[in-house]
Amino acid sequence: MADTVLYEVNDGLATITLNRPEAMNALNIEAKVALRDAVQSAAADDAVRAVLLTAAGDRAFCVGQDLKEHIGLLAADREAGEGQTMSTVREHYNPIVRALTDMAKPVVAGVNGVAAGAGFGFALAADYRVVADTAAFNTSFAGVALTADSGVSWTLPRVVGPGRATDLLLFPRSVKAQESYELGIANRVVPAAELRAEAEQVARSLAEGPTVAYAAIKEAVAYGLSHSLAETLQKEDELQARAGASEDHGIAVQAFVNKEKPKYLGR
Repeated sequence: MADTVLYEVNDGLATITLNRPEAMNALNIEAKVALRDAVQSAAADDAVRAVLLTAAGDRAFCVGQDLKEHIGLLAADREAGEGQTMSTVREHYNPIVRALTDMAKPVVAGVNGVAAGAGFGFALAADYRVVADTAAFNTSFAGVALTADSGVSWTLPRVVGPGRATDLLLFPRSVKAQESYELGIANRVVPAAELRAEAEQVARSLAEGPTVAYAAIKEAVAYGLSHSLAETLQKEDELQARAGASEDHGIAVQAFVNKEKPKYLGR
């Protein structure tokens, strides 16, 4: 992996760290490729049972596209009579978001600072967001005459409702940590100095949990958002059969009977 993104796996937890603090973790091409590769590696690795997505520094989680690089790419496109610059949505952002949302394991975002544009999108693609009290969210897209990408048009309405999502997209503004909690964007707000430890604790607890059940929960929630009750009940039946056949379910039941804490295997 390029050093613009750090990747580490330790006892079932993959930690992915955006590592351009001097640029507020803005996404240049190198960072986007490295992040895509890291997230896809975590998704494919059976040894990984949970993922923590966070960032270096204390100012920003990720401010989205690196506009300094973007300006140069747009100019090169104009000279060549091409339109390759915006292919980054297809080549980078979409695969990153799909890997985060589709992987059969929980993803925690540790939001240490500003999350704007695609940075906001990646945080929303996580299953759980631990947010520093100094952090803020901003859709940003309309502010640079662009529409939503990185899944925001899908994730944000599901988190805050379509009316509020449209407002935040049409009139980009800074949503501070406390408001983000009230809107449901943040699942937990903690003092900035405690962010990394708290996010790691949350992610670690998930990495030690019943991975098959967590995967089923992710799939059930996503399915239920776009299907009828009858279809969702059928999906729940299917997923519960899968979870019930897992080794972890047997371990959990036995531990309950023995009044012990279960030690899950992730299968």
